[in-house]
Amino acid sequence: MSQKPFKFKQFEVLQDRCAMKIGTDGVLLGAWADISENTDSILDVGTGTGVIALMMAQRCSAQLIDALEIDEAAYEQAVENFERSDWGDRLFCYHAEFGEFVEEMQDEEKYDLIISNPPFYNSDFKSASEERDMARFQDALPFELLLEGSTYLLSEEGKLAVIIPKDQEQVFLKIAGNFNLFPEKITYVKGTPTSAIKRCLVLLGAKPIEVVKDELIIEHERHQYTNEYQKLVAPFYLKM
Repeated sequence: MSQKPFKFKQFEVLQDRCAMKIGTDGVLLGAWADISENTDSILDVGTGTGVIALMMAQRCSAQLIDALEIDEAAYEQAVENFERSDWGDRLFCYHAEFGEFVEEMQDEEKYDLIISNPPFYNSDFKSASEERDMARFQDALPFELLLEGSTYLLSEEGKLAVIIPKDQEQVFLKIAGNFNLFPEKITYVKGTPTSAIKRCLVLLGAKPIEVVKDELIIEHERHQYTNEYQKLVAPFYLKM
């Protein structure tokens, strides 16, 4: 199935060469992240297929939408997906490690929004695929690197939007605080009304304010999606 393009309403994504295929986490983040009217520049860190950057291009008129990908095959596929879209003139992908990118760009470019679906499996387990491990484990992009690097690349009013596991929320927010990044909005994601919270959608900014917290339930039961979830992803998924 992954050999075929994943078709959204306004674009399609090739993913046959990417270790990490399109999943709920990335689409949720791309649909959820706040984009203000003043957002002129966006950076998608660890873009994979490029799906989040493409969602940003669909959602707003920002003239600069950069993406970053360390894996060569995924980088090439993201470039292809950008070129196949209607927004190829606004999308650009860099093939680099985030720390290197920060060093090169911190004096060159500031972003109004940095968005990332970071790797978060930090156990000792490794699969047979090095590319998949790189996409899924914190070794390639630890929270400290993402958060510290973002402080060098964000504009004065810039925001950082991420999706992380619920069990890493407190660790992530503590590290963020060390770099003077503070939560503004947190949405807790549950698969069903009775299931445990598995994910947190987090929006961070440079000023400590009262955090807005809410909850998003994806399904009432199998394939019976909630109104809130449908409203969020309806601009993208074909069958919503």
